[in-house]
Amino acid sequence: MEWIVILVVAILASVALRSYVVEVFRVPTGSMLPTLQINDRIVVDKLPGLAHSIHRGDIIVFHKVRADTDTSTPILAKRVIGLPGETISSKGDTVYINGHSIAEPWLPALKGGCAQSAFNIAKTHIPANHYFVMGDCRGNSYDSRFWGTVPVSHVIGRVFVVVWQHNHPWFHWF
Repeated sequence: MEWIVILVVAILASVALRSYVVEVFRVPTGSMLPTLQINDRIVVDKLPGLAHSIHRGDIIVFHKVRADTDTSTPILAKRVIGLPGETISSKGDTVYINGHSIAEPWLPALKGGCAQSAFNIAKTHIPANHYFVMGDCRGNSYDSRFWGTVPVSHVIGRVFVVVWQHNHPWFHWF
């Protein structure tokens, strides 16, 4: 009887952790290359109140927005560039928040298909409780530049560690 109780408690604890604290996701697309590779396994922090702890530069996992017509990837991972209440724009490779250029130290040198052709973001106000997200592979990322902002209600969590990369165990903390 003790073993059954231990097993039931372990299963319930596992389900509770996965539902409310952390969950592992697979990276579905190459839009975050080279930071995240296709099929990497990432651990996402799903703690309550998370929406108040998301900062510019964080990578979030979210349910796709209604305007995103690609049905092959219902859950996406992208980097937060604009926060609620800000105004975002860009000229060439420079992103502006409230009229000031921002540093993007997380952004690797973009080469090949990831190199961003001069894609200008028109001046856009980010509504309350929304985020403007972009992939690190700017030249190959279908993101807020195309389908708009991500509501907080769509956010599953913030990526805090990669546990599997290039088909083998690997740990990288964010």
